[in-house]
Amino acid sequence: MILGILKETQKGETRVSITPKIAKQLIDLGFEVLVEEDAGETASFKNKDYREAGAVIEKRGVIFKDADVLIKINPFDADDLKLVRKEHVLISQLFHKSNPDLIQKIAATGASAFSLDAIPRISRAQDMDVLSSQSNLAGYKAVIRGAYEMTKILPLMMTPAGTITPARVLVFGVGVAGLQAIATAKRLGAIVEATDIRPETKEQTESLGAKFIEVEHDQNQEASVYAKVASEDYARKQREAVNKSLYQADLVITTAMVPGRKSPVLIDEEQVSHMKNGSVIIDLAADQGGNCTLSKRHEIVVKNGVKIIGTTISPESVSTNASELFGKNMYNFINNLTKDSQFEYNFEDEITNATLIVQNGTIRQNGKTA
Repeated sequence: MILGILKETQKGETRVSITPKIAKQLIDLGFEVLVEEDAGETASFKNKDYREAGAVIEKRGVIFKDADVLIKINPFDADDLKLVRKEHVLISQLFHKSNPDLIQKIAATGASAFSLDAIPRISRAQDMDVLSSQSNLAGYKAVIRGAYEMTKILPLMMTPAGTITPARVLVFGVGVAGLQAIATAKRLGAIVEATDIRPETKEQTESLGAKFIEVEHDQNQEASVYAKVASEDYARKQREAVNKSLYQADLVITTAMVPGRKSPVLIDEEQVSHMKNGSVIIDLAADQGGNCTLSKRHEIVVKNGVKIIGTTISPESVSTNASELFGKNMYNFINNLTKDSQFEYNFEDEITNATLIVQNGTIRQNGKTA
């Protein structure tokens, strides 16, 4: 089976789905690997690195012509789909719940498609979880970017000229990105607080030395690794509970995203008006509408002296490490789907069943092919 590794074309994207190291590991499993020319260049991987690993460098058109499996990080776009054949298997993040039109277009090609963002959050799939591996880097880099944009330093510093008090950091959302943001800010010496709709995250927050802002919650609420849409009553209580910390914060990092839906609004314009002059908001949910109403994707907005940065962070700023982690996730995913370098459609396997969105041109619904 021939795997085709495509160069990412989305604006601002610098990662590559498979690194030379992972390409070699796939070749050792029995796959042939074709890599689009310069696919890894922006992640610091040269064409010669892939050749030395045993992969073949080809033009984009040749990849689509000769490969059995087409692999990307971001969703396939209209230009890609013009070249897709019914024999192809597509693997990428498709975000199928929020992109029904894309799924319809993929189905129209007759191809099959796996969506990496649909990998279930189960123990056996942890080493395939691209959302977690990339969010981990995003949480780290959000603090670094925030520290760069602030006009203050994060740690306590005692000097002959006086004492500099530590900065205050507030994190919304204690998932993978939030936990890494908390840990990084604490390591850099900041006073850190965090809040989340899921009460079970309190222990995780406190284990990292941060204060958890508690909000009275529904005792019947089901535990989940994902953020959820809060009720109006909960949103009001959360706003009241966190406003004091928000207005004192020097750096605010928001990470709350709900799969397949617009990001919940956690900070509105009225709240921003009460924040400290010179404070910074890093909104990691900007791709899905933003947790702050003033956020704009890949833009810096300044309002009442508050700098609001809408970003996803990891893809554009730590592409080497992000590609290494994504590639390892991809290797484990492909290894799980195949036997003797051929696909096994085992629908009793929860991972396969959850991620196969289109099978031979038919859109699967609720884990079933209609």
